[in-house]
Amino acid sequence: MGFAGARNLARKNPKALRPVQTLLPANDTPAASETGQHSLLRFITCGSVDDGKSTLIGRMLYEAGAVFDDQLDALDNDSRKFGTQGAAPDFALLVDGLSAEREQGITIDVAYRYFATESRSFIVADTPGHEQYTRNMATGASTADLAIILVDARKGLLPQTRRHSFIVSLVGVRHVVIAINKMDLVGYDEAVFARIANDYRAAVQNLGFDTIRFIPVSARDGENVMRPSALMPWYDGPALLPYLESVAITRTAPADERFVLPVQWVNRPDLDFRGYAGTPVTGRARVGDPVVALPSGRTSRIAGLIGAAGNAKQVSAGQAATVTLEDNIDISRGDVIVAADTALPVSRGIMARLLWTSDRPMLEGGQFLVKLATQSASVTVERLHHSIDIEGFCPLPAQALRMNGIGLVTLRLDRPLVSLPYARSHELGGFILIDRISNETVAFGFVESDKEADQRAVGDGGPLAWTKRGVIRIVGRKGSPDRNAWLAAVSWRVLSTAGLFAAAFALTANAPVALALACGDIVVRPGLRALHMRLWRKAPAGTLQDGAGI
Repeated sequence: MGFAGARNLARKNPKALRPVQTLLPANDTPAASETGQHSLLRFITCGSVDDGKSTLIGRMLYEAGAVFDDQLDALDNDSRKFGTQGAAPDFALLVDGLSAEREQGITIDVAYRYFATESRSFIVADTPGHEQYTRNMATGASTADLAIILVDARKGLLPQTRRHSFIVSLVGVRHVVIAINKMDLVGYDEAVFARIANDYRAAVQNLGFDTIRFIPVSARDGENVMRPSALMPWYDGPALLPYLESVAITRTAPADERFVLPVQWVNRPDLDFRGYAGTPVTGRARVGDPVVALPSGRTSRIAGLIGAAGNAKQVSAGQAATVTLEDNIDISRGDVIVAADTALPVSRGIMARLLWTSDRPMLEGGQFLVKLATQSASVTVERLHHSIDIEGFCPLPAQALRMNGIGLVTLRLDRPLVSLPYARSHELGGFILIDRISNETVAFGFVESDKEADQRAVGDGGPLAWTKRGVIRIVGRKGSPDRNAWLAAVSWRVLSTAGLFAAAFALTANAPVALALACGDIVVRPGLRALHMRLWRKAPAGTLQDGAGI
């Protein structure tokens, strides 16, 4: 029959039960209310590749009445050309718009979609599941209130499922829905659903989620998406979309919030006006309030405030504004104007979590540029404390941080910056690292509080555990690339030392002298290499360095 024929039949008999492949356009269904105030929910879909993220979003858009006639016609044609569902519509094509995504059947870039029901508005970010595009997933998660993590019922928890769960927790998302998809391919088996739910609870018990909701679905067939499925009578909870309509997301601001304005631009239209433009991240300010400019510590008072509508008596967080001061003090882009009674840390050192996104590993001593709010500085990775084992989310000693690796680091800055723990302020706690040569974003960073950093950096186990971690840091874990590299280096050193001994003995015929030279080589060469690396790292910033410290 095709989509068009099915659509016409449904129009003639709208009360008839629709088969899966019958498509109704949005203007043939009750539209979302356009009056009243809808609460807005930002959420993402994430999980491993081929778990059905794009298909689920496409199905939700269709079920919510957000797909129109022309889109259905395009879906009909595209499903015949690219689809993987046979005669049925491939709802993933409503979201995957890039030609490469359609040809390969995977999501590459983040796709944002807006839709609304009668009770709520939504902005959804469909994020890629492939490891290569983890950075795109982290970008989509950074602004989300809730995460839908899909799990293929046939495969259970996969490494990427665990990695995305950790990243979701890292960026501050506290509400997750575990959509166990493709239940149709396991015969809607309750035991499969229960096993995956138990496995996930055990895996993420230390990630700090406030709510975890498990919902069995079949995104392709629409089972348990808009309404409860008759094929899963054993599930007594809400369907996915009704749950999203009703879930409560609390956004509580600290009671002691003070005015904080990162300066984005110094506004000088003429010689008689100097204003400092930016968007306050917390608090509110009024004309006459005392303020401090950081990091200099110079004080003044607010002489005037200019908002979007002109002069204003006060501005609040999230409202772009220009601030003028009574005193002509030195303030430039990257400085932070705060209320006079606000104590913000200004430091050249930062303890932070890093999500490494470059295909080249990060090593201690690596030098990069850091962008934090409107601030920027040169930064050196002073120490890599540990990486995170994605299977158990436990810290492991590490010599390097590889692509998609997550680790705790200490960063040393070339100038003081204003920062807050990410849990307190996403704006002053989140940053990126940029390769100074290629200009590539190589890492997402999240500032940690001193208490959290101490707990996570030191760990437990006493001197024996500390010694074990130190040994593993040097030689690497068994079977890891670090261990293989260490064994290769040791074998080369042994062979080169033996060769030096043989050459010295052949020339001198004196075994003690040859042995002394060989032992001296073992001791002196690492010291010379360390000295060379230290001097190299102190080279001027404009000097071309080996991968900018990578």
